[in-house]
Amino acid sequence: MRNLKTFIQDFGWPRIIIFFFLLSLFVMAPAVGVRLDASISDVLNRFGQYAILVLALVPMIQSGAGLNFGLALGIVAGLLGSTLSLQLELHGFLGFFGAIALAAPFAIVFGYLYGKLLNKVKGEEMTIAMYVGFSFVMFMCIMWLVLPYNNPTMVWGYAGKGLRTTITVEGYWLKILNNFLAIKVGEFFVFPTGLLLFVALCSFLMWMFLKTKTGTAMTAVGSNPDFARASGISADRMRLISVIISTFLGAVGIIVYQQSFGFIQLYTAPNPMVFPAVAAILIGGASINKATIINVIVGTFLFQGLLTMTPSVINSILQTDMSEVIRMIVSNGMILYALTRKTKVSK
Repeated sequence: MRNLKTFIQDFGWPRIIIFFFLLSLFVMAPAVGVRLDASISDVLNRFGQYAILVLALVPMIQSGAGLNFGLALGIVAGLLGSTLSLQLELHGFLGFFGAIALAAPFAIVFGYLYGKLLNKVKGEEMTIAMYVGFSFVMFMCIMWLVLPYNNPTMVWGYAGKGLRTTITVEGYWLKILNNFLAIKVGEFFVFPTGLLLFVALCSFLMWMFLKTKTGTAMTAVGSNPDFARASGISADRMRLISVIISTFLGAVGIIVYQQSFGFIQLYTAPNPMVFPAVAAILIGGASINKATIINVIVGTFLFQGLLTMTPSVINSILQTDMSEVIRMIVSNGMILYALTRKTKVSK
């Protein structure tokens, strides 16, 4: 009984309730005509698509810089890398990892400047980050039209310049991770081995980094700034490193998302990617100054599981097309929960 109480206290009632609700959706799925194997496959794919974007929040949380509402900067860096990869006509794994390599310099520069700004506004990081991310996305809406891309699959056909809103990666590196060592069982279930292995690798590298001297110093700055300062640790330097890492992981995360989803989405598309990532890590049990890999895994699975299962199951029960309405309700409800939790923790 004591072990059960300890587990409930550690895991938290909100996550337990969400878990059992998600489990009930899986149980009801076959009864309402929703294929369970296809649903599980979709949940695993969505988990892999979004997990690294959620993982990108960990470094800044650990360093005390708060929730990275400016994650859009990293996403834009990833978009620059992926569009350059297509512009250079790189294919297969070369195209995928080439996109990451091309995105890295942008992510480092954006992260450095972003980190310098956040060090100037301590205590207001999350508010400023939101404005920075939104403003930069709006600036890039102009740049996508004037940057000198000329790949016919990317530019507007009638003008021959300016990037399209949505660009397919088919023929380049579509599902390059999803199909690597994929295990197909039956007609509808596919286990995305390569995608989940890549997520596991990134999570392991982050876990290892947090165990290093720099990672430990970063955590010390976030948990006890006065002690860290007395120990000779530069809080500004640790925060700057965390912002750069977070921005780079955001770039990697969006490229992983693109290879699985099949499209590069430009212009205002980065903005809606930020709040679900924040909601997921908070649902996983993180706070504004402490996050673990477990929080990332649990939160991403629960959040994406609900977004996947709720529309299909409820839609089948009601025998009407309410999928988009349900998706909006679930997504916005999760974000509201996350922001409410953030406010309570801040107080």
